[in-house]
Amino acid sequence: MLTQPATPELIESWKNTFSQYKDRLRPNRKSGAELKAYLLSKYPVREETSEKARKVVTGNILANQSFNDELPPGKQPEPYCAIVLRQGAGETLYAAQDGVFSGVDIFVGVDLVSGYFLVEGSSLLWDELFAFRGLNETDLENYYLVAEYIACLERFGMLEQTLSNAE
Repeated sequence: MLTQPATPELIESWKNTFSQYKDRLRPNRKSGAELKAYLLSKYPVREETSEKARKVVTGNILANQSFNDELPPGKQPEPYCAIVLRQGAGETLYAAQDGVFSGVDIFVGVDLVSGYFLVEGSSLLWDELFAFRGLNETDLENYYLVAEYIACLERFGMLEQTLSNAE
C-alpha cells in the first residue's frame, strides 16, 4: 500500500521492478467473490451493511475511470463491506497497524462485480489482499501496479510460487 508521496527515485524503482518482472507474470486476478471468501476464511469480521459504507466502495469505483473500466458493460458495483474484529487473527492486524491508523477500526470493502477492494486502517491487510487477488492484463501494463504486486508477494513469501505458476 502506497503510504508516501511518489518521488522521482521511487518511480524509477517501480520502473526497474516492472522491467525485471513484467515478462515473468501472467494475468491471475481473482474475482470479488474469491476475495470476499478469502477475507472471511482468514479473519473474523462483522458485515457492515450501512448505505454509507456501501457508498464508499461504489463511489471509489465510479469516480475513478480505471476502476470503473473493470465493470462489465451495464453492470453496477455490488459492494460487500466489513469491519475486521479485534479477536483471533484480527488481533494481529490491529497490533501491526501503522501509527496513522492506530486505534481505528479496519474497514474492508470488496466489489463482487469488478474485484476492486479497499482497506482503511491496515496497510498489512491491503498488501495481503493485493497479493492474493493478483493482476489482470491491464494491470500488468502498469509499472506501479506490477511493482506494488511484487513487493506484496515478497512481503508474504509468495513471489517464487507466483512466478513458478506463471511459467
